[in-house]
Amino acid sequence: IAVGDIEVEMQWFTRRIGSTVVVGVDKALAMLRHCTGYWQGDTFVDTSDNLEVWAAQDGTMVKSDGNPLNAEPVIKARGRYRDFALLETPTLGVLTRSSRVATNVYETLMAARGKPVLFFPARFDLHEVQAADGYAYNIAVKRFNMDFSREVGPFVSTDAQGDWWGGAGGGTVAHAAIASFLGDTAEAMMQFARILPARIPRIALVDFNNVSVRDSLRTLEAMFTKYRELRDAGNETEAEKYILYGVRLDTSGSVRDASVEPLGDPALDLGVNPRLAFIVRRALDAVWENWSLPPVWKEAAREYCRNVKIVVSGGFGPDKIRKFERLEVPVDIYAVGSWLFNNNGNTVTDFTADVVRVKIRDEWVEMAKVGRKPLANKKLERVW
Repeated sequence: IAVGDIEVEMQWFTRRIGSTVVVGVDKALAMLRHCTGYWQGDTFVDTSDNLEVWAAQDGTMVKSDGNPLNAEPVIKARGRYRDFALLETPTLGVLTRSSRVATNVYETLMAARGKPVLFFPARFDLHEVQAADGYAYNIAVKRFNMDFSREVGPFVSTDAQGDWWGGAGGGTVAHAAIASFLGDTAEAMMQFARILPARIPRIALVDFNNVSVRDSLRTLEAMFTKYRELRDAGNETEAEKYILYGVRLDTSGSVRDASVEPLGDPALDLGVNPRLAFIVRRALDAVWENWSLPPVWKEAAREYCRNVKIVVSGGFGPDKIRKFERLEVPVDIYAVGSWLFNNNGNTVTDFTADVVRVKIRDEWVEMAKVGRKPLANKKLERVW
């Protein structure tokens, strides 16, 4: 037997406990398609046509109890191992990374009970991975919508995160930008609104001065005043640029916002807590009553203010989101960052690839390491 040229059957699977939203299959297949073969001098000999491959679709859900004997493979391949041995590691890497991000996003959407989740982890990892991460996020949103008959939209924070599927970055004015306007949140937002196209939602970051209610209301009044001025002048298109889509609460977990009366309990006082969200919501809804408006504008002002959404960020993950939802906190959108990369305990999504059969004289013989065996998955399809 020419063992160095032996043909094998390999299977790729994860042991993440529970359900996993599988992403990275298309990328792994592209590696197998374009990089299977060997070098003959300076010439690469492509032998990918000799591979037999079965795979699940990106977005497929697989289940596991943690036992590798009970997992569901997402790719199976048969071929000469020496031709694709180098691809074992990179294919596992893209499956692990993408499936972990997708599954964490999916679980966060479930915790948020279908409210939008902004994908905010760009600054917590290398910029080179943003396209793959954003793609995984988008697949998770689509899977959630399919499973729960929802129409949650994808919200990514950079254009790079939408690169593989046509998404565009959105988000908020940065703290640094507000500092460049000498801490004037309202003025920073007015210039943001003036310059950028109306299709980009105007979300004001209101914690810079640690007086979230005051800066929310100052920004709201400045934006509405310009909106009304342009509408009265008949400039509907320009007026659209001054619709305040939302305010984002991002108070540090070690700080109490001045809008929150101290109770002496860090969980009730510090950071973005339920009390702060309730206080801001009440202020936004009622502020129009204090404006000097002609009667014809009062109802429009009321609607403008009540349509402003509350976005929260800063240490949010499924546990904190579930707490906010249980308390019926008036949050419209959750911005989640580093937790979506979490790979600890029940979120470990590491993939494994095992040879489970070898071909000996035209017969496929089981040849798995101890603790492994050939696995089946009805969701696998032959890839041509």
